[in-house]
Amino acid sequence: MQPLANITPLRRPSPAGSIEVRNAGRVFNTSTQDVIALADVSLDIKPGRFVVLVGPSGCGKSTLLMMLAGLLPQSTGIVTINGAPIPRPDPDRVGVVFQEASLFPWLTAEENVEFPLLLRGVAKAERRAKAQEAVRLVGLDGFGQRHPHELSGGMKQRVSIARGLVQDPPVLLMDEPFAALDEQTRMTMGDELLRIWAATAKTVVFVTHSLTEAVYLADEVVVMSPRPGRIVDLLQVPLPRPRTYEMLSGDAFGSLRERIWRHIRKSA
Repeated sequence: MQPLANITPLRRPSPAGSIEVRNAGRVFNTSTQDVIALADVSLDIKPGRFVVLVGPSGCGKSTLLMMLAGLLPQSTGIVTINGAPIPRPDPDRVGVVFQEASLFPWLTAEENVEFPLLLRGVAKAERRAKAQEAVRLVGLDGFGQRHPHELSGGMKQRVSIARGLVQDPPVLLMDEPFAALDEQTRMTMGDELLRIWAATAKTVVFVTHSLTEAVYLADEVVVMSPRPGRIVDLLQVPLPRPRTYEMLSGDAFGSLRERIWRHIRKSA
């Protein structure tokens, strides 16, 4: 695997990948009461940015992500991707990676990656070529014919990321994709994700509970309040790229992490 410092980003400028959220809210109607999950959320994300959402449990981070994915309608406000509303899932604009890899055990890694293309009726040769390219991109070259039970947890998440990338959407949404991994694997996967992001120029919106992970990965960290979720801070992360582990012990890193923690602690 190439060291991150030696990787030349292949960023290709494109107007695609912009995200706009205006005064968005989400209310869940239950048999006993209405639960306000999000209220008056506004956010602008420029193409190619890596944005991380953090906040206390139940603050609506995943709800906001599902609204961006078109999997959940907003109750109020406007959500647009590439300047257009997203009332339903649209893999041409948005790919989603969930916390669980959710791979089909009877399919190989490559077949799992190409499955979304199969559903869309893409010809076998084309979908196989795209799946192989995505598998190589996530660092699994040579493992495409392995089944999920033959892969480690980190490898399964790489397959999941490849599946999110295979249709080449400009936006990639990630809902705590490394939460189930041990700390060492989690840090390695973070570096791998930054490598993939640098190579593809995707707009990434990433949900995590880890403040260290948030600062290490992000261009911008969006901090949310307890339910109903609102944005209480937006941190620009000025740390240079590529990111290195040495930055974790620096004053700038610690200051940013502490700023986020003050918001979380205040809401506890």
